[in-house]
Amino acid sequence: MPHPIQIRMGGYSPPTTSFSRALKRIGDKLTAEFGGAVDVKYVWNIIDFGYRAEDILWLAESGVLTLGYQSSSYLTDRVPELGIVDLPFLFATNAQARAAMDGALGDTLARAIEAKAGYRILGWFENGFRHISNRLRPIRSIADLAGLRIRVLPSEVQARTFAALGAVPWKGDLTDALVLLRDGRLDAQENPLANTVTYGVHKLHRFHTLTSHFYVSRPVFVHRAAFDAWPDALQRAMRAAVAEAVAWQRGETGREHDAACLALEAEGCEIAEMPRDVRAEFIEAVRPLHDEARRTFGTELFGLIPPA
Repeated sequence: MPHPIQIRMGGYSPPTTSFSRALKRIGDKLTAEFGGAVDVKYVWNIIDFGYRAEDILWLAESGVLTLGYQSSSYLTDRVPELGIVDLPFLFATNAQARAAMDGALGDTLARAIEAKAGYRILGWFENGFRHISNRLRPIRSIADLAGLRIRVLPSEVQARTFAALGAVPWKGDLTDALVLLRDGRLDAQENPLANTVTYGVHKLHRFHTLTSHFYVSRPVFVHRAAFDAWPDALQRAMRAAVAEAVAWQRGETGREHDAACLALEAEGCEIAEMPRDVRAEFIEAVRPLHDEARRTFGTELFGLIPPA
């Protein structure tokens, strides 16, 4: 009998998160359909094995892993077009953002990634809207960000966003950021609340402000050479399994947000909404970034964003 096709899936979060459980759904569907013709294995959190979060990119591109996911911001140095979805306050709602990533904008960005990296992009997990947490003070206005040393994703657009808001951005990998947050060399970070709790930052930061300043997706990518060599039936099944898992994972994000709020409250943290007038102040401060992006990317790419 021929050897089964090896499919190794990996991520950088515990097995209880929606991302890890989504990988398991993908694997279960493939195993149910193909039985012993496939051999599916998982590495839920590569950080547990001494890797950095960013290593998921080369692990999948080199074929050590077959499938992985990572925030799109980690690829902006190689794929500049991804900078458009790093812009602050680009999307107003989850529905608008999901429609964009499932539609023409997501297709265009997937093609751009595939042209410059050794992946096939099969879908977009939702990392969702990001919020600011810090150890020093509540964020009630832009003035409260002045001098705040904050970790951002490795994206020049995101670093410039916080510089425009008066903070001192540090862009880098999650693994390094957690060390700097724990020893106090960084004052703040920004993440969906579920991530903040997953990585234990809620035990370090008292103040959490629901700014919803960035919406970040996590492309689901497979090692292109392996995927392209699979039988057509397995390729189709993988695409279908990822599409189902993406829809399921997005449905879990609301429950994870609510659970994170409870965890923050149990830790004695303060959670504050951002008032509409303060949000308008933030949007106005970063408007030059949008103006520059329109000149850089052209109106055509912006035209792929559906209305809110």
